[in-house]
Amino acid sequence: MRVTPELTIDESAIEERFVQSAGPGGQNVNKVATAVELRFDTRRAALPVMLYQRLLKLAGRRLSADGVLVIQAQRYRSQARNRDDARQRLLELLRAAATAPKPRRATRPTRASVRRRLEDKRQTAERKRARQKPGSE
Repeated sequence: MRVTPELTIDESAIEERFVQSAGPGGQNVNKVATAVELRFDTRRAALPVMLYQRLLKLAGRRLSADGVLVIQAQRYRSQARNRDDARQRLLELLRAAATAPKPRRATRPTRASVRRRLEDKRQTAERKRARQKPGSE
C-alpha cells in the first residue's frame, strides 16, 4: 500500500477483523458483522524513526503499548465500505505523520507593537492607581 511516493507499507502489517456494529440498524445490525477493526502493527511495518515518533503523537490512545494502531470503522452499513473507510483513515494518518512540521523561526516584535504594548501597560497602571484611596502611598 503506497502512502507517499517514497513510502510504502507491507500489507502483512495490516490485520482486519469484522465485528458487529453498535447502535441502531434494525435486523441487519444483529445478523451481519459490518464494522471493521483494522490493526496496523507499526513494528512489523518498519517505519522510519521520525515518522514513527510523529505517528505516536497523532495516533494518541489509538496506538497500544505494543505498537499496534487500532482503527474502528462502522460509519457505513456495508462491510466493504467500512473496510475502505478504515484503510483510508489509516492512509490519512500515515500521510499526516509523513509530512515534517515546518520549523518555527524566531521573530522579534515590531517597534510599533512594543510601543503599543507599553502604552497600554501605562494606561492600565494609571487606571489602577486612580482607583486607590488618596494618601495610601
